[in-house]
Amino acid sequence: MNILLAEDHGPLCEFLRGALEREGHQVHCAQDGIQARDYVLEHQPDLLVLDLGLPLLSGIEVLRAIDGRAANTSIIVLTGRVDLSVKLECLNLGADDYLTKPFSLQELNARCRAVRRRRAETESTVLRFEDLLLNRVTREVTVRGQALEFTTKEFALLEYLLLNSGRPVSRQELLRQVWRVMPDAGTNVVDVYINYLRRKLGVFDKSDLIETLRGEGYGMGVRTAVESLKASAMSLPLFPRAGAA
Repeated sequence: MNILLAEDHGPLCEFLRGALEREGHQVHCAQDGIQARDYVLEHQPDLLVLDLGLPLLSGIEVLRAIDGRAANTSIIVLTGRVDLSVKLECLNLGADDYLTKPFSLQELNARCRAVRRRRAETESTVLRFEDLLLNRVTREVTVRGQALEFTTKEFALLEYLLLNSGRPVSRQELLRQVWRVMPDAGTNVVDVYINYLRRKLGVFDKSDLIETLRGEGYGMGVRTAVESLKASAMSLPLFPRAGAA
């Protein structure tokens, strides 16, 4: 993958650059937000690993600047900020993942691979989760080979959850990406359609495929992914904290 690493802490940037290059990636570094914004808009890298505490333009300002203008670039936010409000803001502005410092290098590599896998799935005709198959061309959904009928919006919601399996998806993100409207705290349309999907999947005892994640929204396979990352991270020392950003 072609990766832009936006990190202003020099030693950490060089360490991560070397580690990512050993994984076979091509890595370019940006040490301020303006460099990061301009590189993404001009070169559209496969992945942006973005620190929030950048000089000149903050990471959040970079997200705002490239939102909707870098469709080919996936984004992992790498930061010391653990506030849920900041995390949700980043995800709503188009970030694909959010990793807090201190972190395990193995976890960062795993998340890069997950982003690359989701990117490949985005270009795939058939999406799979356990024994559920969704064909994006014929618009057919099957469980154990048995067809299920979905409305246009139900299909789009299920497709988006499958494309983002392994991470939580907020209600605000779903309103933006599936319904194509600005988030409105007064609507419960997402919850209503999630219940529609669960009811139909429940025919095959699969209603629990769609997880509810308190304070974060919904997801498929999120708890499994988190437990896997926790298990792998326990075997390695954490990379020391490099500032609070």
